[in-house]
Order: sequence, then C-alpha cells, then structure tokens
Amino acid sequence: MNSVNIALPTMQHEFGVDPGAAQWIVLAYQLPLIALVLPSGRWLDRVGARPALALAVGGFALTSLAGAASGDFALLLAVRIAQGCFGALMLALTPALATRAVRPEARARAMSVLATLAPLGALTGPALGGLLLEVSGWPAVFLLNTPICLLVLGIGLRAIPADRPLRWPDRSWLAEAALVAGAVSAVLLGVTFAARDGLPWLALALLAVPLFLLWRRRSTSVEVLELLRRPGMAGPQLTLLAVGLAFAAMNLILPFYLQRVLHADPSTTGLTILAFPVGMALAGPLGGLLGDRWGARRTGLLGVAVVAGGLLLVLPLAESWQPIDLAWRLFAAGLGMGLYGGPVQSLAMGAAPRGQIATTAATVQLARSIGFALGPALATTLWALSGYTLPGMRLALGLAVLVAAAALPALALSRPRALAAV
Repeated sequence: MNSVNIALPTMQHEFGVDPGAAQWIVLAYQLPLIALVLPSGRWLDRVGARPALALAVGGFALTSLAGAASGDFALLLAVRIAQGCFGALMLALTPALATRAVRPEARARAMSVLATLAPLGALTGPALGGLLLEVSGWPAVFLLNTPICLLVLGIGLRAIPADRPLRWPDRSWLAEAALVAGAVSAVLLGVTFAARDGLPWLALALLAVPLFLLWRRRSTSVEVLELLRRPGMAGPQLTLLAVGLAFAAMNLILPFYLQRVLHADPSTTGLTILAFPVGMALAGPLGGLLGDRWGARRTGLLGVAVVAGGLLLVLPLAESWQPIDLAWRLFAAGLGMGLYGGPVQSLAMGAAPRGQIATTAATVQLARSIGFALGPALATTLWALSGYTLPGMRLALGLAVLVAAAALPALALSRPRALAAV
C-alpha cells in the first residue's frame, strides 16, 4: 500500500479525477482488507492451509496484474476491492501459518519475524515504488507484487503438506461476513471522513451498532465472543489496538511538525521519521528471542513501556529542536515497538484453541488495524481543536502517550495462560 500511495498523484492526473476521488484507490483496497479479515479467519479455520494459500496469494497476484492493466478508473477501483479481499485472506493466514509451523517455545521469534517485516516494507516500498514510477509509470507499482507472490507460492506449496480441501463459504458465512464487514466499514469510513471533513461524519459510524447487534444474534457469533473471553486473550488484543493507535497518531502529527515548525524539507522529514522503523527492525529479533527465553508477557510489558517512554520523550515538540533531536527519540520508541510486537502477538496466538488459530490471527490483525485507523482520526480532531497549531500537535501526541501507557495495565492484568499445543 505504501508504494501505491507514492503513485497517487500520477494516477490522479492520468485518470483525470480530483484528489477526493483518487483517495478511493487506497480506500477501495483498505476497506475490504480490514473489514473482511475476521470473516476470512473464520473461514480459514475450516479449510486446508495449502489450497487457502494458493487462493489468497494467487488471487492477489492476478488482481495486481489486473490493476496494472486497468485503463479505466472505475475498473481500477473494482480491481482494488478484489485485491483487498485477497489481502484480507493473507492477513489472517500469515500468523496462522507461522503459529502452526513452529514449536510453542519458538513462537515469539516467529511472530517477531512477521512484525519486523512491516518496517522493512515501510523502508523499501516507497523507494521502490518511486523508482518504478519514474522509470515505467504507475502500472509498474502493481506489477511489483507479481514476482513476490510467485516466490511465496513456490515456497509455500512445497513446504505446506496437503491437508483439507478448499470449501467455498456457505450462505450463513456470507451473511455473517456481510454484517461484520458492514459494521467495520461504517466505523472506518466514519472516523476517516470525520477527521478530514468534520465531526458530523461520525454519525456514519453509528450504523455499525445495528449491524453488530444483528451479528450478535447469530449463533456463529458465540464462537468469536467466547474466543475473546478466553483467559489471556483480551489483554494482548487491547495492547495491540492501543499501541497501534498511539503509533498511528504519532505518525500523522510528526511530518507536519517537521515541515511546519522546524521547516524541514521533505527529504529531511522522511529520513528523520525513518528512525522509528529502523529501531523497530533492529529490536524485532531481540524481542522474539527475549519473548521465548525470558517470557512473552514480560518482554511485551518491557516493549510497551519503552514505546510509551519514547513517545513521552517526543511529547515536548520544542520549536528549538533540530531534526536529529526528534530522530533519536523516535529511534528509542521504535526499539520498544520492535520489542513488544512479536511477544504480545504470540501471547494471543498461544491462547488460541486448536480449531481457531486463523480466527485468532484475524482478531489480532483486526485489533491492530482498528488502532491504525482510529489514531489519525483522533489526532486530527484534537489538533483541529487548537486551530492546527503546535499546542494542538502536543495535545494529539499526549493522547498517544496516554493510550500507550494504558496498554501496560491491560497487558499486566491479563491472566497468563500456558502455551496451547497447536
């Protein structure tokens, strides 16, 4: 998604649409990606991993090719919706495959590998996307996915043994998926447009309430709700949501601070903010090792404390700072992010019963994604209260510090549970 964001101005110009319409190139992918991840996890628990991988990765590769070949804006949006659906399958499938592939005592290291790949994508995606955009135009940004998907398919189909066949969802699953996806989409669209166009858009999020109540009345909702009530499950989920929200709020505010307050140019802004994913990538392997040797819960608490402490160091946002003054503070917060991610996710996956591994992976990804969506919306709202001034930036960042700190008791008070045999 980072590489596609780089190409948005070019695509807007070539398709002849306004910026508001162009943002749907991202939203058309992001909405099904997040809204369908929970139903995808529920379905993946009932089908074989090998054919599911072939469907998810193969479908993503084909829709990437279709995106590159789209000469019409409406067609591109339709392709992006389909791509988001396959992306939701991959989002739920990846942690489930990693959980099944390793011994319980190595689970934190496996989850940390997944958590570390995200900042590497943040580092390489925009750079590769910008290079391809300059050399070959925006279709090349979509074609970038194809060789990666083929490599994953080749390795996965050789490594994963044949098991259950692929069964298509029944009508009951489709109805459940429609209710969950509708509720999540209403929340995401409400907070997204409220941050940009005003608080009245939050009324759209209220549509999630009747949809959730309808889903709650279905017998199939009982399995998901009982899963979330399992000992040791709620704490990691709330922690992932809270830290994701804090990170996303910070990520929205800091580019404006660098460019409007410190008067940094775009390249300096980018290099300064890269200190965070660099710290995360460096600490990720250590977090996994500590999680397996010292304890996932204790390592997670340490990581969250470092994240909150790093954000607290950033909070002053002094007008006299230089970019390097912000960079080392971001690096410290990134170290905490790398330490906490794998161990906390392994706590949730370790609490999952054997038959709900993919559903648990989906709830983990959904919690993190909701945090990523809520963070910018809340930060923008608080910033706007001050007329988009520096005190408003500090207010938004203060929210990030408080939410990250609130994750500590959520994780500390969750009852630990012995690692499940999966």
